Amino acid sequence: MLSWLGGLLVFILDVYAIIQIIGSGASTGAKVFWTVLILVLPLVGFLIWLVAGPKGGRVTA
Repeated sequence: MLSWLGGLLVFILDVYAIIQIIGSGASTGAKVFWTVLILVLPLVGFLIWLVAGPKGGRVTA
């Protein structure tokens, strides 16, 4: 049961990351790179994106 919940959590986080990537102001190539990385390596890709992913499109005050 615990592994199922962990898998569901990773899936939800990956979907969130992909939505954020698509909505970012990053170039198309960067969007494709990050999306493929998350799809191929779901947990590791998400963690890498969280630390180093494209931050474009976010407004800072």
